[in-house]
Amino acid sequence: MTVARPRPEGLSAYIAVTAAYWAFMLTDGALRMLVLLHFHRLGFSPVQLAYLFILYEIAGMVTNLSAGWIAARFGLTSTLYAGLGLQVIALVALAQLDPGWAIGFSVAYVMIVQGGSGVAKDLAKMSSKSAVKLLAPRENGGLFRWVALLTGSKNAVKGLGFLLGAVLLATLGFVPAVLAMAAVLAVILLAVLIAMPQGLPKGRKGTKFSEVFSKSANVNWLSVARVFLFGARDVWFVVGIPIYFYAVLSDGTVEGNRAAFFMIGSFMAVWTILYGAVQAAAPRLLRAAQRSDGDLIDAARGWAWSLAAIPAGLTAAALISPGPQPWLTATLVLGLLVFGAVFAVNSSLHSYLILAFTKAERVTMDVGFYYMANAGGRLLGTLLSGLTYQIGGLVLMLGTAAAMVAASALAVGRLSPDRPQESLA
Repeated sequence: MTVARPRPEGLSAYIAVTAAYWAFMLTDGALRMLVLLHFHRLGFSPVQLAYLFILYEIAGMVTNLSAGWIAARFGLTSTLYAGLGLQVIALVALAQLDPGWAIGFSVAYVMIVQGGSGVAKDLAKMSSKSAVKLLAPRENGGLFRWVALLTGSKNAVKGLGFLLGAVLLATLGFVPAVLAMAAVLAVILLAVLIAMPQGLPKGRKGTKFSEVFSKSANVNWLSVARVFLFGARDVWFVVGIPIYFYAVLSDGTVEGNRAAFFMIGSFMAVWTILYGAVQAAAPRLLRAAQRSDGDLIDAARGWAWSLAAIPAGLTAAALISPGPQPWLTATLVLGLLVFGAVFAVNSSLHSYLILAFTKAERVTMDVGFYYMANAGGRLLGTLLSGLTYQIGGLVLMLGTAAAMVAASALAVGRLSPDRPQESLA
């Protein structure tokens, strides 16, 4: 007769937080694709499209710093609820967009609404990632497994969101799609408010805002690596590659546009789902339960340099091509899928290491600081995505991605498992 394993303490709260985060990221991915394709169809340039997401990333940087302090002061559930509620408000506000408005006013309005969505996203993310540090079992690599499962499943759900956004735009149209997502997320927020289990900390009075700035050299160097890692992804992911694929796939007709929307959404979905699946499998791929933090730091260095080789090779392919060619498009699809898999291992290692480096009493602040760097990288990548593609096409865009991954690898090289909690020199 076998004895059932006891249910890990905090698992119910972990499941509730993860489910709420899934719902949020489904709408976040769908909204990204809706905005990108809708405004590209209206004639916005690559740089104008990048502008739409700038405030989203700036808001994320500010939010992550303040959210870490808010969660430490008032508890993790407060920031989770605030993130879900603010996303509902942002979706409803975006539905009020009037096609008759001037382009400049429309851009400014969408930027502001996207800024609100960026605040919402990072409130929810910081809450979810910090909860893992506090709830995960410590033995047999439990922390790595739980954080990999949360992060990997989140990205798979966001990938489905990309496809959902493209499908909703092609079938329902922009406004009905946005309102439908707001209604579903509002129902989920209500359910979480009613049924959230016990297990998350309530916060501690007297926490100072100045504590959000990390004094750990490892946390700081890992944050630098995160800036360049996510900048390297978003420099092609946000604007350049979707617009390139649209130019290659659409023939300008209504049917052709719809087919292009579906294929672009499908690629972005497959890429993100693959990324999430590899993230979730990273502890097994790396045999994390049998390896020390020092071994995982060494692994992070090797995987970072392996990642840099992929956009470098794609840059060379774009350089020798006289223009859009079927072989080049196929090479980009395959190469970027490989990039996604290797990127996922890098990201998963980072997500584990930030929790390994921080202490339980300041986890929300270190995680907030780290994801502030994450948002900074996305902001840098977003700015460069439209700019590099408009100035130099695929070659400049992909070459920039390669250089940014190399910078991330250099920063990872400064990590040390034995480094004391000291300031970054």
